[in-house]
Amino acid sequence: MCGLPGSGKTTHAKQLQAGSCAIRLCADEWLDALSLDIWDELMREKIECLQWQLGQQLLNLSLTVMIEWGTWGRSERDALRLRARELGVGVELHYLSAPVEVLLDRVQRRRMEDPPIKREQLLQWANEFQAPTVEEQTLFDRAVRLETLAHLKE
Repeated sequence: MCGLPGSGKTTHAKQLQAGSCAIRLCADEWLDALSLDIWDELMREKIECLQWQLGQQLLNLSLTVMIEWGTWGRSERDALRLRARELGVGVELHYLSAPVEVLLDRVQRRRMEDPPIKREQLLQWANEFQAPTVEEQTLFDRAVRLETLAHLKE
């Protein structure tokens, strides 16, 4: 899964998981389950490292693994894809995107983060985010792009 906070990664991954035998690895959920600060980047890095070690073991058992970290950088996506290829498995990229205002609305409504994510943070992250290019997408067995252009008011 690839996308910024509020882009719908968890919702999409859970929908995919419901129709399959996939194992979904989400650092936010592990951090929360361990009562750790989701903003602690060092702990997040350790959790993601553990999850990837587990993921590789599961891939070796011919199971499907979903990495739900956001994978903001091309180098991170490349490393995951290349290692999975070394293990002889197919790799999909699911890229979810939405305008910053939609992302902000979603993160405010879900109220998961404490302290809450602010608009300025989302703008900064959007500038740091390396969206998958068309060329990068061709490196995967399958690339899916889900884009929300506007928020539908309830």
